[in-house]
Amino acid sequence: MLWLKTFHIIFMVCWFAGIFYLPRLFVYHAMSGEATVKAQLAIMERKLYRFVTPLALLAVLLGFALVAFQPGYYFSAPWFYAKLALVTALVIYHFTCGALLKKLADGTDGHSHVFYRWFNEVPILLLLGIVILVVVKPW
Repeated sequence: MLWLKTFHIIFMVCWFAGIFYLPRLFVYHAMSGEATVKAQLAIMERKLYRFVTPLALLAVLLGFALVAFQPGYYFSAPWFYAKLALVTALVIYHFTCGALLKKLADGTDGHSHVFYRWFNEVPILLLLGIVILVVVKPW
């Protein structure tokens, strides 16, 4: 059980590291006026997304494994449902990043760097909520 929890946390941290950096690349991409810079950023974005997606999958699968070992504990805890909602939002955010990087790469994205600066803050809020729920267990 502790090994599952350990690796769940490790993969979650790795996932967040990537999901913090990817939208920052989007900011630079949206700010750039040079085609060569945009092309290089598109490559970096694609490679980072491809690297981080399996880490996200492992974090989620290990989370499911933790629940499978103690379903009574988790399903009776109200904080767990809130955490599940935030993780679901994070997964949606992750796939939204995938869709946005495709639009940035093919030049069809119309968002400004200001949009991406705000978009970049979303995972921080999700991380705060998830960690508080798991550690404090307010309900």
